[in-house]
Amino acid sequence: QVQLVESGGGLVQAGGSLRLSCAASGRTFGAAWFRQAPGKERHFVASASGGNTYYADFVKGRFTISRDNAKNTVYLQMNSLKPEDTAVYYCAATMKVEAGPFLREYNYWGQGTQVTVSS
Repeated sequence: QVQLVESGGGLVQAGGSLRLSCAASGRTFGAAWFRQAPGKERHFVASASGGNTYYADFVKGRFTISRDNAKNTVYLQMNSLKPEDTAVYYCAATMKVEAGPFLREYNYWGQGTQVTVSS
């Protein structure tokens, strides 16, 4: 069983930046970030698997997902943050080599980290 621990969330002003980290207790292949705003469903943000990265349209050009396989850690660099980016951000991982934007593809989840962007 792989455990995921997120960190790096917090309060930032609009236009600012944050970097989220997700440390895994073991090796995984596919990894992704999702987010969930209050009263809303969990949505895909970005994923990295099979040497490829994918982004939701609403974060393209602002967010970057990366991973350090030696440290079993995945990062999400978030720039030009907007108030609508406010949400709990969840790290997800899978043993599948290729994984995409669907929640069902991931079987390991972190506890989430709060990101709040003030206007």
